[in-house]
Amino acid sequence: MDRIKRFLPLILLAGVIALIFAMGWNRYLSLDTIRDHGAEFHAFKDANYLLCLLILMAVFAVLTASVVPGVFFVTITAGYLFGPWVGGISTSIAATVGALIVYTVARSALGEALRRKAAQDLGLMKKICDAIDRDTFWYVLASRLAVVVPFHMINVAAGVMAVRLTPYGVATVIGLLPAHIIYCWIGSRLNQLLTTNPNPDFQALFGQFWAPMAGVFVLAVVLPFGLKGLQKFLGARVLP
Repeated sequence: MDRIKRFLPLILLAGVIALIFAMGWNRYLSLDTIRDHGAEFHAFKDANYLLCLLILMAVFAVLTASVVPGVFFVTITAGYLFGPWVGGISTSIAATVGALIVYTVARSALGEALRRKAAQDLGLMKKICDAIDRDTFWYVLASRLAVVVPFHMINVAAGVMAVRLTPYGVATVIGLLPAHIIYCWIGSRLNQLLTTNPNPDFQALFGQFWAPMAGVFVLAVVLPFGLKGLQKFLGARVLP
């Protein structure tokens, strides 16, 4: 019974993933969906602003937890409907909820057992867990800002290592914000474009966004190093 309870979250998550692919819902994760149904989305949003935002966040969280490719296009849709700030903040929160679901699944299946083993072992595993516990916020924040690091790899690793939940969640929200705001800004530009051109060349369009995409590159390469330097500086100031 304990084994079933331990793996129940993993079984439920696998069921959700199977349902999404069986129903073919993943096919709607594309820019074509915005082009074909954008006017309907806007009409629904204008009539039911808060409900539309909550539905989008719920869908985003479920898709994020389900490890379904194409969630990026939901971020673009959020910017298309709500603009860079509301869209960026709401999708960052929703992505964090999805990340926490994956974290919980990994922790329930493997994390608790691994932690108990680490507590009994004074070797390398214990040292790794202790190091992550000391700097959970900085580790997770740097990983989230470095968008080249696979999103779900961080979630699974955090759950397996059973890192502290609060710094993990806070660092995830903050670390996701810059990239999500940039992506939602791109989505907001689609809003303007589709008003004048209902059948745009999306490939050519994204070629115009070299500046914000360069910003994402800066997040991935520069900021993690900057944060590491800030961490060392703050540590040196605290030490006597």
